[in-house]
Amino acid sequence: MFVSHKNIKKFSLDGEIYDEAIIPRIKEKYISMLAEMMRHKGYVRRYDIDPDFTIVYNKKTFEFKLSIYGVFVGKKRAQCLSGIDKNRMIFIPTQTIKSDEAFLPAA
Repeated sequence: MFVSHKNIKKFSLDGEIYDEAIIPRIKEKYISMLAEMMRHKGYVRRYDIDPDFTIVYNKKTFEFKLSIYGVFVGKKRAQCLSGIDKNRMIFIPTQTIKSDEAFLPAA
């Protein structure tokens, strides 16, 4: 499947942050949350396009807007992809469960 020529769609989220100290942590949390929302719609994140995160201080709170970009790969395929980097699909890593190793035949 070629993903390099698919239409890119912007997903965004905006809101207010009351404490300046949590901005870096909240940014990463919202990027993950928005990527998960995209995945449920069949989209995955484009890693070669950086997220846009802007903050404006309004003398009381910090208003922010976050935008990340993705391409449609289908709902089923989106569940096993982390994202797209240029024309390469990045798969979600799977871990082997150690308890499964007990059921392997002895060497």
